[in-house]
Amino acid sequence: MNPFKYSDEQLSQREFMFAFPSVLIGVAILSLPSDVAKVTSFSDGWVSILLAGIIFTLLTILGLKLAALFPGKSFLTYTSFLISRPVAITISIILILLAIFTTAYSLRSVSFISQQYLFDQTPMEVLALAFLLVVIYAVSGSRAGIFRLNVLFLPIILLAFIFVVFFNIKWFEVNNLLPLFKSDISEYLHGIKNTFGAYGGFYLVLFYFTFINNPTKITRKIVFGMSIPIIFYIMIFFACIAVFGNAVTGNLTFPTIELAKRVDIPGAVLERIDALVFTIWIMAIFNTTTITLDIAVLLLTSIYKKVKKRIVVFILSPIVYYLSMFPQQINQVEVAGNFINIFHIFFTSLIIIGLFVIAKWRGVKNQGEK
Repeated sequence: MNPFKYSDEQLSQREFMFAFPSVLIGVAILSLPSDVAKVTSFSDGWVSILLAGIIFTLLTILGLKLAALFPGKSFLTYTSFLISRPVAITISIILILLAIFTTAYSLRSVSFISQQYLFDQTPMEVLALAFLLVVIYAVSGSRAGIFRLNVLFLPIILLAFIFVVFFNIKWFEVNNLLPLFKSDISEYLHGIKNTFGAYGGFYLVLFYFTFINNPTKITRKIVFGMSIPIIFYIMIFFACIAVFGNAVTGNLTFPTIELAKRVDIPGAVLERIDALVFTIWIMAIFNTTTITLDIAVLLLTSIYKKVKKRIVVFILSPIVYYLSMFPQQINQVEVAGNFINIFHIFFTSLIIIGLFVIAKWRGVKNQGEK
C-alpha cells in the first residue's frame, strides 16, 4: 500500500471550513427527522434543530478561540501546559477511546443499512470489512488528502439530497406543517437532546487547527461551515414532515430513505433513486469515519511520537472492526450509539469550556486568530 503523498500537508481555510459539514452529515441524517418528530408536535422540530445548531456553533467558536491561543501547538501540548501532562494524557486516552467507539458505530451502521437496502445477500461482516479497508487506506495516507476529499464529496452529497427534496415537492401537504409552535418547552428540550448525534463532529477544531496554513480571521468561515448542516437538517426535516406528517415521520426508522423512495422522475429516466441516494450517503459516512479514526491516530501519535502513523492505523483497525461487530441486534447498536454520542458531546464540551476558562484564568494571551 503506497498512498499518494501531497507536497503540502497544510490545510487551507476553505478545506477546514468544509470539514465541519462533511463530518457532521453522517449516520444521523437518515434518522434525524424521526428522532426529532417523536418528541415535538407538527413541524416544531425545526426549532430544536436550529437551537442545537446554534449551541454547537458557539462551542465550536469557543474551541477555535482556545486552539488559537496556542498557534502551531498540538492538543496534547497546550493541554499539558494548562493542566499538566498526566492529566492531558488521560483526557487524550479518553478521547481516543471515544473516537474508536464512534468509528465502530459508524462502521456497523453503514454495514447494517447497506445490507438492508443494497446488498441483502452479502454478510454484514464482509460489507463492514470492505468499507473499513477503504477507510484504512485513506487514513494511512495524507491527512490533507482526507480534507480535500471532503471538499470533493460534500457538494455531491448536498446536491443528491436537495434533488430528493425537489422531486418530492409535489407530495408536500402544507397542512402537515401547521399549526406552528404547539410544542412546550420540555418537548423542545427533548428535541435538542435527540439532535446531539447530528452535531457530533464540532470538536475537530481542537485537533486540526494547528494544520491550518493561515488561521487568521477564520471565525466567519467556521460559522459558515457549521451553518451548512443546520440548514441542511432543517430542509430535510421540513420535507419529511410535509410529505409524511409528524406521526408517520416519528414512526419511520429512516424517513430520509423513505423520502428518496417516493421520488418519481417523469419518463422513468432514473429508477431506484433511493439506491443512488444511499450510495452517495455512503460517501458522507466515509468522510465522518475517516476523520474520527484519524483523530484517534493523531492523538496516539502525539503521545507516542516514535510510533509511525501507519502502524497505529493497523493496530486500531482490528479493534474497530471487532467493536463494530459486537452488538448482535440493531436496537443494541442504536442504544450504544446514542450513549457514545451523548457522552462524547458532553465530555468534549466540558473539555473545551474548562480549558478555555483555565487559559483565561492563567492569563494566556491570544497569539493566533482574532
